Amino acid sequence: MSSPDYEALLQAAVDECDAAGCPLTGQQQAILIRVLLHPLPNSATHGAAENPLDALEADQQHALIEFIAEQEQQSRNWKAQLLNDWVAGRDSGAVQFIRDQYGLQWLERVRPSHVSQYARPTQLQVGDRIEVSNSLWEWVQEEGPCQQEWFPCTVVSLSKTAEVGGENGTAHTNCIIRFDSGMEYEIQGVYEWNRYSWRWYTVE
Repeated sequence: MSSPDYEALLQAAVDECDAAGCPLTGQQQAILIRVLLHPLPNSATHGAAENPLDALEADQQHALIEFIAEQEQQSRNWKAQLLNDWVAGRDSGAVQFIRDQYGLQWLERVRPSHVSQYARPTQLQVGDRIEVSNSLWEWVQEEGPCQQEWFPCTVVSLSKTAEVGGENGTAHTNCIIRFDSGMEYEIQGVYEWNRYSWRWYTVE
């Protein structure tokens, strides 16, 4: 990553902090500059063809790809968002492991080409294997009697439905899935309001 890239990443992190109402102090910015612009000796020991994501466990790869996709949907720089959390001392949720286990040097090595090797297509096709959350049919709470679970299944049908309303109306996509038990279930608005209730199936 070149110096201008570091500066852009730093500025994005500073802007995110400002927007969140917790601007960085001059000292915090100085620390970020020192850490980001300090030479990373380990980087030179890795060949250009090596993908840093190869070092992650399957569930970690999945969590990171999902996190990147979510940030991109909101037009955010995913690396800046992570740095933002680290500087503010916030937990990064499903991708906290990057800070705890891998750190800044690993993060610096990740390029868009590395991410694209693991990125999944955004559109489903019949025959795709996915996992669905029980939040589709149950009220799921972090601390409650019903916690989130994921169930593997196969996409067996996709259809687009036009809704009446508005000047032109809107359309959403419905998806019929088949669980390994043989039971089928229809997910309405699979790309719209239920997008975060399914994820690509990853073989452990």
